[in-house]
Amino acid sequence: MEILGIGPSELLFIVILALIILGPRDMQKAGRTLGKWLRQVVTSDSWKFCQQTSREIQTLPNRLMREAALDELKDMERELQQPLDTGVGGTGSNTQPPTPGGPSVWPVEPEPRILPSPPPPSTPPTDRDPNA
Repeated sequence: MEILGIGPSELLFIVILALIILGPRDMQKAGRTLGKWLRQVVTSDSWKFCQQTSREIQTLPNRLMREAALDELKDMERELQQPLDTGVGGTGSNTQPPTPGGPSVWPVEPEPRILPSPPPPSTPPTDRDPNA
């Protein structure tokens, strides 16, 4: 766990140095002062802005990939819509989308044809010799 980029072993080293340099009484006073200062920093609008900017920068690659995928989907939609806009005949004269209740631009499938079944065989094949 890191606090402001300082690991646990580094934090312990800083506390030991502060205890040696400041002594126990001045250490309490310095701790209170440092706590008040950190509280002011964390509750300030500048800190909140920095945090928000940091989150936006972290999510920027995902957002850019999502937007790129949306652009690709829109391009594909335009490509798929283009043949529909040209009409069934492909002449390009019908550039307006179809109106509801109007003629359909989708090709109508023909009704399925029913094929006749093959005739049954006239005589079953035999393995006997007719001369025997």
